[in-house]
Amino acid sequence: MDGLETRELRYFTAVADELHFGRAAERLGIAQPPLSRAIHQLERRFGVRLFDRDRRGVSLTEAGTVLRREAGPALAAVEAAARRTRRAADPSRTITLVTKAGASHDLLRSLLDASSRVPDAAPVDVVLCEVGEQAGFLRTGAADVALMHRPYDDLAGFETQDLLTEGQVAIVPAAHPLASRDRVTVSDVAHVPDLPIARWPRLDGSYPDGPGPEVRTQSQLAQLVALGRALLVIPASSRAWQWPQHAAVPVTDAPPVTTVLAWPAHLRSGGLDALRETAAALPQAQGADDPGLPAEPRRRA
Repeated sequence: MDGLETRELRYFTAVADELHFGRAAERLGIAQPPLSRAIHQLERRFGVRLFDRDRRGVSLTEAGTVLRREAGPALAAVEAAARRTRRAADPSRTITLVTKAGASHDLLRSLLDASSRVPDAAPVDVVLCEVGEQAGFLRTGAADVALMHRPYDDLAGFETQDLLTEGQVAIVPAAHPLASRDRVTVSDVAHVPDLPIARWPRLDGSYPDGPGPEVRTQSQLAQLVALGRALLVIPASSRAWQWPQHAAVPVTDAPPVTTVLAWPAHLRSGGLDALRETAAALPQAQGADDPGLPAEPRRRA
């Protein structure tokens, strides 16, 4: 069969999401008859039914379900290619870097300072996001490179460069008895009756089981800790955002976390190469292969 057009995939996706031709046409800004004709033509080209249609409405067939699953990444890849193409023609040659708000603050500042001292280096535009969003920015072409954390972030399909391996700390209310400890263990923080561990969403968007509150943003989390309703365990360098009502206590047996520079595996540019070289030369990056780096001592912000 002839190659699919992105227009056809967009039309199909709209109907697959809405399961209603009228609403899909409205979403696309077109009339319903040409949308129906386009879907019929697509089904003829595939030689399969993509939708079941009856008096109860519209539903996806098994073949349609497969195409809907494949269409999303395909459309995202096309949009990403368009964004990167436009950015490549931008005279400013800006590199867009995305990172979690509050994460790896000192490392990011060192990278930006070092990059600014490199002659003719591309300017770096920083985008701050919530937990787990960096991968989406990279895959859609909204960013060129990201600071991410192994083993917690989704690194599938990306090339990476290790920058910093460090221990983790527990962020607890400053008035809680745990705040007076020089160090704690994973078991210590997992069994505090009055202070459950906050639950971040997994990569698929679901939450792990547990009594702790569900959180999605740093501001939610900061307030819950300050109110004595939760604690969390994070890389030591991510505590730059902590409030005066918080204390950070090293967790001696928590698995080490490695901050990495990540970018799409196929992406190549002079500006990105220069930024990677700058990142590799940072003092923090020289110890990135050492998993035994300790967390910093406890401190109150």
